[in-house]
Amino acid sequence: MSWQAYVDDQLLATGKVTKAAIIGKQGGIWAASSGYNLAQKEQDFVTKTAFKDPGAAQGNGITLAGFKFMTIKAEPDEVIGRKGERGVFLVPTTQAILIAEYDAPIQAADANIVVTKLADYLKGVGY
Repeated sequence: MSWQAYVDDQLLATGKVTKAAIIGKQGGIWAASSGYNLAQKEQDFVTKTAFKDPGAAQGNGITLAGFKFMTIKAEPDEVIGRKGERGVFLVPTTQAILIAEYDAPIQAADANIVVTKLADYLKGVGY
């Protein structure tokens, strides 16, 4: 399966995620939903800071595709952001980081289940 298929079929097609991307831990966008453009600075923050320096993630928030989320949780296995009725989950796997946004009326818990399920699968196959 292509990386784009993971974004399209495993995240967006569930109806529980509105925008998504998979980026490599070493950098680079592996796949992203249509029109979801992450600036290099945003990618660098996700890969180099969000998981390694939770204090910076908490203090600075998370900006993705020009939209800034307040960080409500920053831990080595998950970073969560929220602003208004939008939210985002950043979940690392062995080699990549899943980024998944959701919007109301989608519930955070529903989006989280979809993202962590895919992350667990990718970890299980070495990615």
